[in-house]
Amino acid sequence: MAEAIDIRELNHRIEQQSTFVTNLVTGMDQVIVGQKHLVDTLLISLLSDGHILLEGVPGLAKTLAIKTLSQLIDARYSRIQFTPDLLPADVVGTMIYSQKDENFQVKKGPVFANFVLADEINRAPAKVQSALLEAMQEHQVTIGEKTFLLPNPFLVMATQNPIEQEGTYQLPEAQVDRFMLKVVIGYPSLEEEKLIIRSNLAGLRKEVRPVTTAEEILQAREVVNQVYIDEKIEQYIADIVFATRYPDRYQLSHLKDMITFGGSPRASINLAKAARAYAFIKHRGYVVPEDVRAVAHDVLRHRIGLSYEAEASQITAEEIVSQVINKVEVP
Repeated sequence: MAEAIDIRELNHRIEQQSTFVTNLVTGMDQVIVGQKHLVDTLLISLLSDGHILLEGVPGLAKTLAIKTLSQLIDARYSRIQFTPDLLPADVVGTMIYSQKDENFQVKKGPVFANFVLADEINRAPAKVQSALLEAMQEHQVTIGEKTFLLPNPFLVMATQNPIEQEGTYQLPEAQVDRFMLKVVIGYPSLEEEKLIIRSNLAGLRKEVRPVTTAEEILQAREVVNQVYIDEKIEQYIADIVFATRYPDRYQLSHLKDMITFGGSPRASINLAKAARAYAFIKHRGYVVPEDVRAVAHDVLRHRIGLSYEAEASQITAEEIVSQVINKVEVP
């Protein structure tokens, strides 16, 4: 009974605290046509203090989405165009000699922002990728002998183009694992496409005004951390991740030869965090199995290693996650 009262109180608090989510979604909808899933996943990574990797062909509003989000939150935004000749100093910053002061001064790089768009991350060499990924993981950057903390909130949205792989440096599995979510963006529907054409030809560009602050986002994160996860839901999350490692234990023995490695403990943590944030977005103080299922593909698709047999049979990580979700018993 006491637990039920706590949940009721938590629900009431979350309904009050999550009103800015509706304002953010409304603001995004004024600028971006469709792409509901993209907007939801951006909010999930923002509320969970995670980073997001977007995969999609050019022209699907990936850049526009993060720019609009930063404008709605009154936060600093920077964009880094990744190219083969980029250096780590171009991302994190460097020491510059000042003749006037006769000493070296720190020049901070574009990574010192609340929202960083790493455009076409797979175009830059491994050295640059690792410099950004270190900043993502540690939330700090070392330039010379000094260490600088990155601003809070700090969200990296990296994009990669799946159709053009010539002259690209594929992200290693261990580095891709640093991203909380990997989201695959699809084309808009026919009706959405017509709306996009109409609004662009008419030159309709909505002016975006801030609807919340960085401080409010940080407060919301604390509330998200209080969203209730029952032991049965914890078990469900662990079962889903374990089924990607040991499919034969979950009557999925036909997948055993298809998977070289399954989700790491980071997958379980991020699945729980993302499910919490999704419940918060839905103005709920507790996680239900549907929340876990809603975020499972985005959390797991980049954390499953496919064998040669899977590639020969044209089986994707997407299909493996779907089979796991359909097989693991729902509490």
